[in-house]
Amino acid sequence: MDAARIKATIRDEALKLGFDAVGFAAPETAMAARAGLADFLAQGFHGEMDWLAERAEQRASPTALWPDVKSVVVLGLNYAPENDPLPELDIRDRGYISVYARGRDYHDLIKGRLKTLAQKIASRWGPALKVFVDTAPVMEKPLAQAGGIGWQGKHTNLVSREFGSWLFLGEIYLDLALPPDAAEDDHCGECRRCLDACPTNAFPGPYRLDARRCISYLTIEHKGPIDADLRPLMGTRVYGCDDCLAVCPWNKFAVAARETGLQPRQALTAPALAELARLDDAAFRKLFSASPVKRIGRDRFLRNVLIAIGNSRDPALIESARTNLDDPSPLVRAMAVWALKRLAPDDAAQMRERCFVCERDPGVRAEWTAV
Repeated sequence: MDAARIKATIRDEALKLGFDAVGFAAPETAMAARAGLADFLAQGFHGEMDWLAERAEQRASPTALWPDVKSVVVLGLNYAPENDPLPELDIRDRGYISVYARGRDYHDLIKGRLKTLAQKIASRWGPALKVFVDTAPVMEKPLAQAGGIGWQGKHTNLVSREFGSWLFLGEIYLDLALPPDAAEDDHCGECRRCLDACPTNAFPGPYRLDARRCISYLTIEHKGPIDADLRPLMGTRVYGCDDCLAVCPWNKFAVAARETGLQPRQALTAPALAELARLDDAAFRKLFSASPVKRIGRDRFLRNVLIAIGNSRDPALIESARTNLDDPSPLVRAMAVWALKRLAPDDAAQMRERCFVCERDPGVRAEWTAV
């Protein structure tokens, strides 16, 4: 078969497997994308994500990761919500979990399909290949743009004319040379809704993200206490943030995800903060089984929950904060102090009189200093 027919066959097989977008790209990274990565790292915008710096050379070039690669198949899976999720942020006693994390862990779902597609390719044409889904040094968004699936918008995420800002990506590297598709142009124009929507002002400029201020980074990647100046800006977001994605005007063309594994679980859609605050480790693991939320662990998640409680302005949640003053985790105890100070400063002052653990734990003690 000639290269064009091989591409058509691979595309058909991918669509049959449930992928929503398929593109073919050369194993090259645009100079602007490489420069953007270098600037991102030089500015320290990656925060604690040291792996970005450690494997920057491989991330910047597909051939540095695998010298034999001759072409890249980029696959997209639509995860668009049925409705705008942002009104959930106005429900004071409910936590907000990012749309992508409300169903089954997309890593597992996509990787399984990538492997199935890869097996079909290998059995038919015999090339060596590798599959990736967000777990290797791959600049997948520039590759997706090169393959015509979408473009990297001002919020640094991929935007598609067909699916808006709601696409998961995966890649298959092939040592089989296939002609690339036409790259997608940037269609952001003068729009800056995504930049203006960011609650923490995490964008120093268009197409530039300071992850250290990004709520997704803070609630997922950041391991310790979150900067006190940023906590009030996080609202009731307990895992991730969708603001810059959800306001994109290209979402008007998106249709709700059809993949059953990505359908939101009711328990993870606007969950009650009081219930989340009661989770011990076993209950946390059970609630977030097969969910990407599970990987951050119970203590980091409770840190986020207690910040949300402190921002809720709901006096009914005072007891949820007070109960966690005795939690085994110093991180959780510290955020319980912060939440209590926000909701009931007079009560917090009285609690300090009876607090002995704060004298032993510097992190908890520091939270009491403003009481």
